[in-house]
Formats: sequence, C-alpha cells, structure tokens
Amino acid sequence: MTVFAGQGDARRSMALLWRAPDAPPPGRSGPKPGLSVDAIVLAGIAVADADGMAALSMRAVGERLGRTAMALYTYVPGKAELLDLMHDRVLAEFPASCDPLRDWRPAVTAWAEDALSCYLRHPWVLQISQARPILGPAELGAMETLLRILQGARLDPRQLRGTVAALWQFVRGSAQTAAEARAAAAATGVADEEWWHARAAQLADLAPDFAERFPLLTALERSGATETEPGNPAPDRTREAFRTGLAVLLDGIAAAAARHAPAAAPDGGPGGGG
Repeated sequence: MTVFAGQGDARRSMALLWRAPDAPPPGRSGPKPGLSVDAIVLAGIAVADADGMAALSMRAVGERLGRTAMALYTYVPGKAELLDLMHDRVLAEFPASCDPLRDWRPAVTAWAEDALSCYLRHPWVLQISQARPILGPAELGAMETLLRILQGARLDPRQLRGTVAALWQFVRGSAQTAAEARAAAAATGVADEEWWHARAAQLADLAPDFAERFPLLTALERSGATETEPGNPAPDRTREAFRTGLAVLLDGIAAAAARHAPAAAPDGGPGGGG
C-alpha cells in the first residue's frame, strides 16, 4: 500500500503545516475539553502506530478522541491533510541539531541510527511515497540538519545532493526491510526462523548441488555461521546489515570529500614558498 502525500488542498495543507494565521483555530471551549490540530494529529499517529495505515480514518481518530468525525473537520479539512500533518510530526523526531565540533562521520552515523529508530517506531510512514515531499517544517528541518552535518565533508553541490539522497534512501530502505520482516511474522503467524528452516530443508533436497551452483553465496553464508554457534548470541541481522552498509556508504563519501579537498601546499603553507 503506497500513499502519496500532498493530495489535499495545497493552501489549507500548507497553512496547517506551518500554522499560518488563517489555519483553523487551535481549540474551542465547551462542555468537553477543546480539540486542537495537535491533539488530532497525535491521535492519528496513535491509530496508525497501533493498527497501521489501513486503519486510519477520520472516524477512527474521532473515536480515539471521544468525538465524531464531523467534529474534526473544523480543525483539519480531511484525511489527506491529516496524513501530511502526521507525517511531518513524526519527522520532528529526527535529529534536529548537531554538535558543530563533532566530526561529520560519527555525526552522520548518529543521525542515521536515530532516523532508522524513528521509522521503526512509526512503520506506517514508510508507506508514504517520497515522490512528492509535503514541505513541512519538520521535514525540511530534518534535511537542514543533515546538510549542516555534512558541511564538514566539504562536498561540492552535486556531490552533496547525491549524498543526501543516498543516505536518506539507505536509511528508509533499511527501515522498510526491517518493518516488513516484523510485519510478515505477525501477518502470517510464522516466525522468520521457522520460515527459513522449512525452505532451507527443501533446498537441500531439491538442489543437492547448491554449493557448486552458487559457490559465492554459499561461502558468504558459511562465513557467518560461527556467529550462531552454541555460546554465541544470534546477531541482529537487520541492524548488522544497516551498520555495515552505512559504513561502506560513509567510506564512499569520505573518498569523494578527499578528491574534492584542495591540495596542500608543498611546504604546508599557502602557495608553498620558503
């Protein structure tokens, strides 16, 4: 299930995202505590976190708040606008600042780890396509923070654009894989270990020459076998793959930064001389 952001009325969505003066009022007094845009957004996130994107509706959000769906429309025009607000609110959990004295590489690593954890807390966000950004303050703030961290790498603009896209897509893709693995076990009632064991046994029977046909794959699998031997705890494959892949990606960024760095003068001073 893929959902495209930004399907609501452009003016009203952007006004709500940026809390413009003409956005709906923050709340009203009455017999019950007044509703607010923030309360509705948080309730929407709670519904999606608990039951997934498919369960999200204005009615479900209203029920969580003890109100009817109609009561929400004074504050949020509809589900499309609500989804944009929910998405931006979740991205506010991404790192919003960085230590200017910290080296860019550990700073990017920390940013990526935090971003991955955010996606896994709210896996429904991964169903929102990145084809059209919502242009909310948290979304743009997350991008600004990553750019600020990468200033230390001194990449040129073309390299910087590609680096930001690669990092974001890598984190999001890793989170997608991890979230789908969790969802598969819940949806099918079959644990990953049980699923793999059943099919590995079939491969052994149906392809007795598997090691000869796929020698590199076999060698790769055997290289990690000792990690799961008795006495060794089973590794978190998803997190392990994420950290290894991120390190390789950062190696590439460092290499690009080194190529772009100005050459040192022969005597260590500007323009050499002596």
